[in-house]
Amino acid sequence: MFKDITQGIKSYAEAIGLINKLNLWKYFFVPAIIGLVIGVVILFLAYTASENIGDKIASVWAWEWGKEVVTTISHFIGGLLVIIIGITLYKHIVMALSAPFMGPVSEKIEVHLTGKSINLTDTPSEFLVLLIRGLKINIRNLFFELLFTLPLMLLSLIPVLNLFSTVLIFYIQSYYAGFGNMDYTLERYFGYDESIQFVKRHKGAAVGNGVLFSVMLFIPVIGIMLTLPISTVASTIETLKKLEQEEKVQLLPTN
Repeated sequence: MFKDITQGIKSYAEAIGLINKLNLWKYFFVPAIIGLVIGVVILFLAYTASENIGDKIASVWAWEWGKEVVTTISHFIGGLLVIIIGITLYKHIVMALSAPFMGPVSEKIEVHLTGKSINLTDTPSEFLVLLIRGLKINIRNLFFELLFTLPLMLLSLIPVLNLFSTVLIFYIQSYYAGFGNMDYTLERYFGYDESIQFVKRHKGAAVGNGVLFSVMLFIPVIGIMLTLPISTVASTIETLKKLEQEEKVQLLPTN
């Protein structure tokens, strides 16, 4: 699994090369705008909500002594809670809404790496199908990500345990980010349930892709605009390698 995580991270370097070689930057405009708009909205909501959440948490403390310290800590917790939930929501909303645009990019990468012809269609019906699948996958992933993450956030308040819970939260965030990126390729091969099973078999590839996805989001402006398109290309490269291992596709020899 560690090898797969490493390969998932390394695929980003290959992705940049392919984006330039195939001139894919022009396909990133709409996803970049979607990412920017959703990112700004969530950042605004996070800024306005974090203090209120902190005040609600602090109100549980009924005593006057230590009130100031508790309030400060509560505001920090509120901010952390909003950041984690905000990133989670941002990730899945952008992935779902960008599915009709990222799917074709993944197809172009596959044509280049396999040499096989794919019926690259761009119709309203296909757009709707991709959008519905993207929503279905990302709503499912959002549910499980929050289900696992929220209890870990409570553990992060406990000294020592917070070290482990922080690592696990990052692992979960990375896994589901990579999961969503892999599905842009898997949608051409598997149905909903089969795709879930495929990603479970290749957790390392998902985590490796999601690690850099999660890190890149913190790059000001550029992060929320270009992280998804770049990580989608990287994920397509790695997902096709895993599909080749399962004899679903044959990649062209590399020089």
